[in-house]
Parts: sequence; C-alpha cells; structure tokens
Amino acid sequence: MTPVRDRALLYATGFLRAFATGMVGVMLGLYLADLGFGPALIGTIVGVGLAGAASAVLAVTMIGDRVRRRAWLIGLSLLSAAGAAAVAGASSAGVIAVAAAVGMVNGMGRDRGAALVVEQAALPATTDDSGRTTAFAWLSVLQDVGHALGGLAAGIPALLGRGDDLAVLRLTMAAPAALAVLCAALYAALSPAVEVDATTAAERRLSPESRGIIARLAGLFAVDSIAGGFLATALLAYFLAERFGVGGGLLGPLFFVARIANAGSHLAAAWLAKRIGLVNTMVFTHIPSSLLLITIPWAPTFPIAAALFVLREGLVEMDVPTRQSYTMAVVRPAERTTAAGVTNLVRLAGWAVGPAFAGALMQGGALAGPLYVGAAMKIAYDLLLYRAFRHLPPPEER
Repeated sequence: MTPVRDRALLYATGFLRAFATGMVGVMLGLYLADLGFGPALIGTIVGVGLAGAASAVLAVTMIGDRVRRRAWLIGLSLLSAAGAAAVAGASSAGVIAVAAAVGMVNGMGRDRGAALVVEQAALPATTDDSGRTTAFAWLSVLQDVGHALGGLAAGIPALLGRGDDLAVLRLTMAAPAALAVLCAALYAALSPAVEVDATTAAERRLSPESRGIIARLAGLFAVDSIAGGFLATALLAYFLAERFGVGGGLLGPLFFVARIANAGSHLAAAWLAKRIGLVNTMVFTHIPSSLLLITIPWAPTFPIAAALFVLREGLVEMDVPTRQSYTMAVVRPAERTTAAGVTNLVRLAGWAVGPAFAGALMQGGALAGPLYVGAAMKIAYDLLLYRAFRHLPPPEER
C-alpha cells in the first residue's frame, strides 16, 4: 500500500498548493493596491516573485537528486510559507519584494514552480508504466480544481463586504502560508520509495541518449510555451471584452467553465492514450484545439464564441498529463528530476516572452492577431513533435 499512500500524499499537496496559488493569483494585485502601490510597482513585485520561482526551478534542475526529493519538497514548502507570511505582514515595498522572491510568490494563478518539478519526478515511482499517465491525469485534475476553488475563495472578502479591509486582506494573503506548512507536513510522511535509486554520480549523470531527447523536447516545448504566452488568460479575456463588448460578469463564469473543461479533458486524455498512444494523443487533440481557436474571432455573437472557446478548452490541455507522462517515460528514473526541471524551465521562460509581443500586436491594431499567431505556432509545434517522436514510444507501448 505504500505506493498508493505516496500517490495520495502527492495528490493532496498538489491540490493544496494549487488552491493557494489560485488565491494568490487573484488577491496579490488587490492586496498590493490596498497598500497604496501603483501598477508599475505591483507589476515589479509580481515579476520578482516569478523570478524567484524560476530560480528555484533552475536550482532543482541543476542540483537534481543530489538532494533527496523529500528534502527538496519540505524545504521549498517552508520557504513558500515564510515568503507568503512576510508578504502578508509587511508594508514596505522592499521587504515585500524580497519576501516574494524568497517565497517564490506566484501571481500567475497557476502552479508551475519547483515543487511541481519534484512531484513530477516522484509520481512515476508510485505506479507502474500502465498507470503512469492516469496518475498524471489525476494530478492535473486536482490542480485545475484547486486553481478554480482558490480563485473563488479569494473572492470571499468581497462577498462579505470586507474587500477593502486591509486586516482581512492580510489574513487572506496569510492563508497560503498555512497551506504551505501543511504541505511540508504531508511531504514529511512520504516513504523512501519516492527517492531515486541512483547512488553514484555516474548513475545520476544524463546519458547521451537522454540529453538528446531532453534537448529536443525542451526546444519543442519552448515553441509551445511561447505560443501559450500569446494566448494568456488576461489577453484572451481582453480580446473577448473588446470584440463582443462583454464584462467580468460574463467572462468570469466563462473562464470558470473553461477550467472545468480542462479538468475533465485530463482524464479523457489518459483514456485515449491507452488506445492510440501518448504522442498521438498529444498531437491529434492539440491540432483541433488550435483550429477551434482560429474560428473564435469569426464568431458573429458572444454565445457562439463562448461555445467555441469552451470546446477548445476541452481539447487544449489533453496534452498536459500525456506530455508529462511521456517525458518521465523516455528517460531513466535517475534522470527524471533533471528532465522535469529543464522542460518546466523552458515553459516558464516561454510564457514570460509571449505576452509582451501579443500585447504589442493588439495595440498595433491586430486585435485577433495573437490568436492567429498562437494557433499557428501550436500547430507547427504539434507537427514537429509528431515527426520527432512518433518512433520513440514509452515502455508500455513497445
């Protein structure tokens, strides 16, 4: 029962961390504005927090399993708790910025940090090859649900009429610190089975074959993530508001339904992958989602555009658990932390690059331009991925 217990612990921490990230994504800007900070300073603090998260991912990638996975997870959780608590209690912009960097405070609203990298490396040890993709699918589902519920929980102060009460906002911002401490306690209960078996430096070193695989995957994932930056939620919401004249009253529920569609698609992806394979599932679901995206600007009314958008969201993330499962399957167990770190790091960098270009394109008069560019890049990514990896099946497909 040890693998089942370890998997349940990783599911619980994934959900709790996503819940906290969803809260912070909504609350951070409002909280900093209530402290009297302007948009430029708020943007700087958000950027510093993301830079801290990226630095932690880089550290995990470079050091890898020379530090035990449980130690990584506990240490990262305690740093997150300390940073969140300091942000919630401080009033100085300088102190908050340092705390955001040290605590890897994530204002994106979606969990893409270093703890997720280590969890991805550890999760395959809790199941066999045939169950690996389903395990990743459930982790993705729980994260999506956590993000959605965390975002809803962030609105509780406003519903209670206390949305401008600084003391209440501080208490809300402190909640993620408590959740991080709870995660640390759960990580401490993981068994030694989640650790890598490699005991020597030679066993931990990437083989030439794995270096080539990881380099090709990282390059392709960079293309996909830059495309994803063109399609950031904030930019899609702005496009729909400008194109159809709708406000937050309609867009909020639309994006909530979209997250639910994402969650359901992860389980569908695991089912489909058992029948047509991981690479085929990634490619043959992703291309239709991009084609649906291209149709949205041509929709005559908002309800039609919303229906097309939800259909697209029901397909676009079917490659998430399959991609994670495939990456962990085609490298040795001792190489999984490095592989997860590299591929997550390039995705973080790509997301940071895309929005600036997309915003400039929109401001230049091409309101729907980011949708077309993002869709075209994603289709190119899918075709290149299929060409590069269709002949390299994971163990369960050989």
